Amino acid sequence: MKTLILGGGGREQALAWKVAQSPMVEEVFLAPGNGGAQEKCHNVSLDGEDFPSVARFVKEEQVELVIVGPEAPLVAGLVDYLQSDPELSSLHIVGPTKSGARLEGSKDFAKGFMQRHGIPTAKYATFTPATLEEGKRYLAEEVEPPFVLKADGLAAGKGVVIVESLTEAQEELEAMLGGKFGAAGNSVVVEEHLSGIECSVFVLTDGEHYQILPTAKDYKRIGEGDQGLNTGGMGAVSPVPFADETFMAKVEERIIRPTIDGLRKEEIDYKGFIFIGLMSCDGEPYVIEYNCRMGDPETEVVLPRVESDLVLSFLALRDKVLHEVAPIEEVPETVVTVVAVSGGYPGSYEKGKIITGLEKDLGDEVLLFHAGTKSDGAGGVVTSGGRVLAVSARGESIENALRHAYDALAQVDYDGIYYRKDIGQDLLGL
Repeated sequence: MKTLILGGGGREQALAWKVAQSPMVEEVFLAPGNGGAQEKCHNVSLDGEDFPSVARFVKEEQVELVIVGPEAPLVAGLVDYLQSDPELSSLHIVGPTKSGARLEGSKDFAKGFMQRHGIPTAKYATFTPATLEEGKRYLAEEVEPPFVLKADGLAAGKGVVIVESLTEAQEELEAMLGGKFGAAGNSVVVEEHLSGIECSVFVLTDGEHYQILPTAKDYKRIGEGDQGLNTGGMGAVSPVPFADETFMAKVEERIIRPTIDGLRKEEIDYKGFIFIGLMSCDGEPYVIEYNCRMGDPETEVVLPRVESDLVLSFLALRDKVLHEVAPIEEVPETVVTVVAVSGGYPGSYEKGKIITGLEKDLGDEVLLFHAGTKSDGAGGVVTSGGRVLAVSARGESIENALRHAYDALAQVDYDGIYYRKDIGQDLLGL
């Protein structure tokens, strides 16, 4: 079987690494790919948002399984496009239709969905340019600081603003509705701030049945101690110590089942991953957000903990027979990932920095996923993005896994390399 994975980051390389382990898979195409090399995997020059080109490639290469990594093609309707082609009726696709991708593509839709189906989440209201003054009054009268404002649409992970000052919140609302985030901010969700500790739960569903993957916690801020600007993700840990059987039973009963039931009741065609961003408030789970795909860099810690052949589950989605596949098995070890980024990220940064140390033996406990790299054409690898490398390592404990990850990172270098030294520290002792 040939598989096409759309996306060129660490998440997609981790998916390729996992899929390539399946005896059913003979070849994996990554589009547009990256500078990493893996068995059975090949980079192809293909834009996942160019729907006709994707369909043409699938036909020409006789691809049987397509996995969509990033959210943009899903929100834009790639799955709908492929499903509408009679020649691709037998194609297996991991990713929801445009209707299902609204769970991520519209914060307002997602909050309304949760409200309709009794899924615990923060109190909220949505405002447009026409209701700006009403939004300012809502901030002043209905919510307490800190104030949380979210651009309704996709904003490359930068559309969430949290501020302490009412004046600043009202000014931020006006700026967002005035075009700060482009069309993504045509509507803005203002919600109550939840206090607690975050984690991520990943579900694979065929729209009626589901499988739960390992839990993870990621670290978004650029600075240590969770300070500074938000990023695409500076590291992650799996499993999450506080997400024990009691907590996960609440998550399944109050969130996962109502979510899947809600999709079915609203006749939303959903075959793929659901990322559920959660806040544990004194042991009670609340949904912060949905994503319509796997997270990054959480994928780089979740998939190394999956012992099962995920391709079996992927192939069960199309015909809604996921319940016939054995539950996903998890390895007991902890996996952490630490992300090395370009100097200046998440602001402006230079590309093309030569990466050294990739040829070294980083240890059996370590997996190196390329997040923003490319070949230099002469046998070397250079930086090509803000997040450059995700170094994942396993161990008997968080401390043990972190030691392996940081030892490996010490052997890799490029001009301007930066990574957080405190990934996972907040989980020690929990």
